[in-house]
Amino acid sequence: MNSTSQRPLADYLLLIRPANSIMVGFAVVVGTVVASHSYIEIATVKSLLGFLCGFFISSFSMVSNDIYDVGVDRVNQPDRPLASGRVSAGAARSLSIFLLLAGLLASALLGPLTLIIALLFALVGWYYNYHGKRLGLFGNSLVALSLAIPYIFGSIAIGVYSINLSYFLAITSFFAGLGREVLKGIADVQGDSVRKIRTVAIRFGVNAAKTLASTMFLLAVATSVLPIVLGLLGNAIGIYLGLVGLTDLIFLYLTLKVFRMKLASDSLKLKSLALGGMLVGLLAYLITGIFI
Repeated sequence: MNSTSQRPLADYLLLIRPANSIMVGFAVVVGTVVASHSYIEIATVKSLLGFLCGFFISSFSMVSNDIYDVGVDRVNQPDRPLASGRVSAGAARSLSIFLLLAGLLASALLGPLTLIIALLFALVGWYYNYHGKRLGLFGNSLVALSLAIPYIFGSIAIGVYSINLSYFLAITSFFAGLGREVLKGIADVQGDSVRKIRTVAIRFGVNAAKTLASTMFLLAVATSVLPIVLGLLGNAIGIYLGLVGLTDLIFLYLTLKVFRMKLASDSLKLKSLALGGMLVGLLAYLITGIFI
């Protein structure tokens, strides 16, 4: 069953979750563009290496997640490659090591600081899979941190170390991502209870989780004002106000909907709305960065 001929490429792709990993790699590229104020940066070797680092480190985290969750997946997702036995644990571990080394190599080619950040990114992903996801809010924070790191990595990858718009994209992404993770925990109370995951909703109740998620969304809105206050936008302030203003409206609407939410299942729809707001915000920072 575990021969190479019986482990098609599709199973390995399922393990690395390519859509997620491509998004992480793209986030690194966005960081390079926002920091450089030039879309031409997309076509450089540094952006390519940054994308590959983000893609491989994220893929490493995805594979290690399946390795640690194989017991749960045998019950909840028995068709997953590891849970079904189509891919052996040994093959999955070998793949994860290869992906980790490939990501670290890409980061090392960019410089010692990017290598350190990549190591941190990999450690965060591994620890979350190993134990962090059971720690409720702390685990949520690790996920949010993983959303923020790629933008800063992209800035440093092209040698821009000073505070720039990519850092504020990282900050707003962190708060929005943390709010989304807390919100997600409301819908997953039953399953998380079985898995002994101490989410905010389980430890302190659904109302506390709603309040915290809303607070995080409001902080994402509040931090979007900082680039204006610090004078980082130059002639692009009008573009920023229009695009980020739309993002802020989405999150303010989301906050109102969270407070009014009656059913736990509604949090799934609101989680999707939060993701939409995050994508609009990403585009807002990206376009503004080009026109500064």
